[in-house]
Amino acid sequence: MVFSSASFLFYFLPIVLVLYYASVRFVHVRNWVLLAASLFFYTWGEGEYVIVMLLSIVANYLFGIWVYRSHERNNARFQMAVAIAFNLLLLIIFKYTNFIVANLNLLLEPAGLPLITIGQVHLPIGISFFTFHCISYLMDIYRRQTPPQMSLPCTALYISLFPQLVAGPIIRYKDIASQLTHRFVDMERFSKGINRFIIGLGKKVLIANVVGLPADKIFAIPAEHLTTPVAWLGIVCYTLQIYFDFSGYSDMAIGLGHMFGFKFMENFNYPYISRSIQEFWRRWHISLSTWFRDYLYIPLGGNRGGEARMYRNLVTIFFLCGLWHGASWNFVIWGLFHGFFSVLERFPLGKRLTQGSPLVAHVYTMLVVMVAWVFFRAETLPYALAYIKAMAGFGLGSGVVWHLGLFLNPKVVIVTCLGLVGVTPIIPWLVQWRERVLVTRRLGPIGLDDGVECAVSLVVLPAVFILCAMSLASGTHNPFIYFQF
Repeated sequence: MVFSSASFLFYFLPIVLVLYYASVRFVHVRNWVLLAASLFFYTWGEGEYVIVMLLSIVANYLFGIWVYRSHERNNARFQMAVAIAFNLLLLIIFKYTNFIVANLNLLLEPAGLPLITIGQVHLPIGISFFTFHCISYLMDIYRRQTPPQMSLPCTALYISLFPQLVAGPIIRYKDIASQLTHRFVDMERFSKGINRFIIGLGKKVLIANVVGLPADKIFAIPAEHLTTPVAWLGIVCYTLQIYFDFSGYSDMAIGLGHMFGFKFMENFNYPYISRSIQEFWRRWHISLSTWFRDYLYIPLGGNRGGEARMYRNLVTIFFLCGLWHGASWNFVIWGLFHGFFSVLERFPLGKRLTQGSPLVAHVYTMLVVMVAWVFFRAETLPYALAYIKAMAGFGLGSGVVWHLGLFLNPKVVIVTCLGLVGVTPIIPWLVQWRERVLVTRRLGPIGLDDGVECAVSLVVLPAVFILCAMSLASGTHNPFIYFQF
């Protein structure tokens, strides 16, 4: 059940909201309503695999108490190691077993040894996200930043809360602990949540889905038929698709959080205006990059201990970041690719690229990001390399069978142009500029913000929602990209 589906928008969400606000005066009851809704939401898509999440919830509830009480007697390192090992083992079993077996068989076959044969292990939706939530919960307790949650239902609600369950943002327990028992929603905040949700829905349905169609078709072209213009169109469309798809989901999650009284952290800050890979990761998937920074990079030593150790830590983090995204060498290379340029930017050559001309820095950054997205999107490593070769002007296609005209139509062109505007903060800049002009002319910004907000709420956003509903009625929606992680 994805957020951009009729079953969620017109059945699940309205029913949950009615039940939630019918019990709003009873904190424990409304938590039970949200918990039941979250478990139903997950079971809708995963069926019996909800047991995996329930096992994780119960185990980490007990681990949290165990670590906290052990810390009163010793440093609790053993208890913490056991708890982390459990979570990682659960993730490895369901996400990486097939990957590990496939690579082991590549070594066993040349040696003439019998191959390992297992069935396809199912990947539960969102297991990477709720595993990281569990580890965050344990780390916050271990660091004495928060006491453990003594209520199992509240622990379950933190881990399974449906707005951020399957694709983030990754919420730290210490940031949300007090909200599990004390939160409120007034009309202004509820309205803000609806507006934010519709903005995210529009990003997903009206932009990501539209540019995703040519991207999917182009990445399905056989490698020997790729041409340079088609390859570039494909990666431009995918670059827009993954941003509007994922940031749209984050907007909807944040909006839903507001509707139920929760405040989630921002997950994107216009990453495509970055002038370095370091800046890109400060703006892209902020909850993940800060998670890796706080729970891995800094414990590994961070930038302490000399430059060599810092470079090693950076490469390690990006390697794990790539592996977290998927059990495939493509994702590992994607992570290492970003890690390489993150290290390079700390050398004189990299500093000249990022600290010189803003235009050169931006072009360099986007070129690195888009080439890396090829590894992220391509099904296999050979295809990714062939695709990059075509982007570089060495495509083998004739351009007769597969040409730009097959993928470009007025709708795609218009949406692509809107997407290129939407990845920049041009609209906020224009609003700020207009306010400054009015102040300079002594007209004052009186009522401007209210007027603009009113127009957006009463005209623009309802129109966006209607267009999304029309699009969904035609059956053109597709799952969120990050659901697979």
